[in-house]
Amino acid sequence: MAVDYDIVVIGGGSGGLVVAGAAAQLNAKVALVEKHRLGGDCLWYGCVPSKSLIHASRIAYEVKHSERFGVYTNPPTIHFKEAIAHVQKVIGKIEPHDSPERFEGLGVEVIFGSGQFINKNTFEVNGRKLKARAFVIATGSRPAVPPIPGLEEAGYLTNEQVFSLTERPESLAIIGAGPIGCELGQAFYRLGSKVTLINSRSHILPKEDPEAAKIVEQQFREEGIVIINNTRAKKVEVIEGKKYVWAGDNKIIVDEILVSAGRSPNLESLNLQVAGVEYSTKGINVNQKLQTTNPKIYGCGDVIGGYQFTHVASHEAVTILKNALLVPLSKVSYRVIPWATFTDPELARVGLTETEAQEQYGKDVYVLKQDFTDVDRALAEGATQGFAKIITKGNGEILGAHLVGKAAGELIHEIVLAMSNNLKVSALTGIHIYPTLAEVNSKAGLLLQKRKFAANKVLQNILRRFFGLMRSLG
Repeated sequence: MAVDYDIVVIGGGSGGLVVAGAAAQLNAKVALVEKHRLGGDCLWYGCVPSKSLIHASRIAYEVKHSERFGVYTNPPTIHFKEAIAHVQKVIGKIEPHDSPERFEGLGVEVIFGSGQFINKNTFEVNGRKLKARAFVIATGSRPAVPPIPGLEEAGYLTNEQVFSLTERPESLAIIGAGPIGCELGQAFYRLGSKVTLINSRSHILPKEDPEAAKIVEQQFREEGIVIINNTRAKKVEVIEGKKYVWAGDNKIIVDEILVSAGRSPNLESLNLQVAGVEYSTKGINVNQKLQTTNPKIYGCGDVIGGYQFTHVASHEAVTILKNALLVPLSKVSYRVIPWATFTDPELARVGLTETEAQEQYGKDVYVLKQDFTDVDRALAEGATQGFAKIITKGNGEILGAHLVGKAAGELIHEIVLAMSNNLKVSALTGIHIYPTLAEVNSKAGLLLQKRKFAANKVLQNILRRFFGLMRSLG
């Protein structure tokens, strides 16, 4: 059966753009279908706007607390509308990189419209029937909204609306204490809103190392953010213009509600049944080659569940490129997947947790923990909160790592590089510029050697006798 394209990509977010752009540059014939605008959640509602707003909030916090370093100033005057304008300006600067014009210049045919599969080999959009050697579903996800009585009637925000606000809410209740809720909660608090986090778990950021998450939670409470753990929002009412959120025995009165309670895959309109693609509420089912149950159709990014990060979607896209354009032999690897939560202090993680490592390797697990209090650069900057925790096997193989502290999202990459190249933890002990925060990694890496030496009494005795002999010989 003759086809019109080598690849038809459905969805113009991070994963879809990588597949489409790279395939076109390899001279494949590519169509990219997007129902709204290119760039996806990351550009318009996620990574880019949130980090821009977080940066503004950090400046406000540093100005407010500059007396720690002997610098005295008036409390900052925050013009929230201008902070949001900064966010939109950053989006505007990055958007051309994801523009239709750029991809058309690469040779991609960009088609805007909402389409669906009409059989296992054809995707229809705008009345056109697109046939291809391979299809890639990269339609992303959207905010999941819990069925809380009264929430729809009261109105709420998600990450898709919050960056379009022009007035700062005086008070804000956030339902959910995952990365999005925590990042935005701290940012809005530092920009002047009263913030309450409603968390159904025992601590915020439940996917992180509990010890690391506890440090962030402590910082939140010290700043003045209210955190209600082990509690779900039961109902919402509007009384005299205010929104009342009933959470457990708590009555929270706020101006706005931000829902940050997970994500739902965008797949309902694709008519996947006729294409022979199996899926669930968590997303499309794929194998290690990222093929769906229809081997001509691949999936990547949020729509397949799993790790919902921009860089993971791009990572998956590379595997799809090899399989869809050439021979489907490549398998995606998730052994080394890092991520960061950009609270202050930041959290970053890669690989296994302490508990996961012990479940897999038993007693052959070493936990190397180095506090920032022993890192001179951290002392100089008043940034001693947090630690680096590296989990290894007895032979030095790195199984995972958790960092919490200033610039954790940057510092984790040294460990990521070591894991990606199968280097032992001793590789981290090489020369580091003094004084830098990165010394936390080298100090942590050295702990395995120190611990083994401390436990090796035979070697200690041999060395003690050797040095004693050398002293006696002069």
